[in-house]
Amino acid sequence: MASLQDQLLKAGVVDAKKAKKLKQEQRKQAKQQPKGNAPQDETKQLAQQALAAKAAKAKALNKQQQQQAEQKAIQAQIIQLINNHRIATADGDIAYQFTDGKKIKKIYITPLLQTQLSKGLIAIAKLDDKYHLVPAVVADKIKQRDASVIVLINHKQEAIDEDDPYADYQIPDDLMW
Repeated sequence: MASLQDQLLKAGVVDAKKAKKLKQEQRKQAKQQPKGNAPQDETKQLAQQALAAKAAKAKALNKQQQQQAEQKAIQAQIIQLINNHRIATADGDIAYQFTDGKKIKKIYITPLLQTQLSKGLIAIAKLDDKYHLVPAVVADKIKQRDASVIVLINHKQEAIDEDDPYADYQIPDDLMW
């Protein structure tokens, strides 16, 4: 079966020069078109999308690991602050009661420590289900890192509200409940 071009040449509708010119133009057009078909472009896009998704997943995982490392570092700092600055309460004979969440807890302290606690000079911190007394300055540093570790810190109110009907009745520092 002869091509359409051969048939037109035999019929005399087209001469050989025009046929040759048409062939050359078709070759030029074929060369100018980019090599590769559409399915290859789709596979390239899919590969790029897969790489982008993989990179995003790796970035998210890296960020999560970095946050975990920061949390561990903060926890280590808190433990170090409490261990280095805790105040010994071994010889305490006064039961000091305080609230930890919704529970009332009790530690035994000396009268000097009781006075310091009531004035806000020392605070109570919780570490590994044990309660430790630390200076208020250290408690503030711990509170900046993790506020849930500090169980009790008394801050004195300097200004008394003028409209307070109980302003004349001050609460004693040594009040035990």
